[in-house]
Amino acid sequence: MRAAIIVFPGSNCDRDMAVALKAAGADVSMVWHKDATLPEGVDLVAVPGGFSFGDYLRCGAIAAQSPVSQAIVAHVERGGYALGVCNGFQVLTETGLLPGALMRNAGLKFLCKTVGLKVATTASAFTEGYAKGDVVNYPVAHHDGNYTADPETLAVLQGEDRIAFTYAQNPNGSVADIAGVLSENRRVLGMMPHPERAVDAGHGGTDGKALFAGLLGQLTAA
Repeated sequence: MRAAIIVFPGSNCDRDMAVALKAAGADVSMVWHKDATLPEGVDLVAVPGGFSFGDYLRCGAIAAQSPVSQAIVAHVERGGYALGVCNGFQVLTETGLLPGALMRNAGLKFLCKTVGLKVATTASAFTEGYAKGDVVNYPVAHHDGNYTADPETLAVLQGEDRIAFTYAQNPNGSVADIAGVLSENRRVLGMMPHPERAVDAGHGGTDGKALFAGLLGQLTAA
């Protein structure tokens, strides 16, 4: 699997993402946000966490206007895979690749802790390494992680089994406890918790490894 990790001014989880993907066996390239094209033959685009452009305007709003974001949209429209984590999730919603929006946490405070997540579906390359209903532990680190969608959008996500993860105990006020959602073709995942920070026992846990292993296995088989 060939993966490209997008780097914006303010990204701070790009190296963590690279470590997790390389550990799973991916060939990884780092791509600067001003690049208008992705490397040839990329299977997965990963948009990492951080504070792109200092979170000015709205989190992810400026990053969504960077030249590389149009390349990400084109990649997804061709059927490519994309993973957006934390600020990356915000960027993917701002590009329109995923529905909904990420608002200020209900408690109006920055959250930095490990949380329990329920695997809501296994019908995606990202989640097939788990069993439905599994509870996994990933860290969160966000100020604007309150996933918001109108009732019609929420009904579509629920009806099409596109909610990937929910919080076991909602830390930020997200509607329906949503921690991550899938695109209509199930090849794009956006999530606030950080699976790339849960791949090393020395860092507190390895529950994120199955996400990257399953994704790699799916793409390698394809």
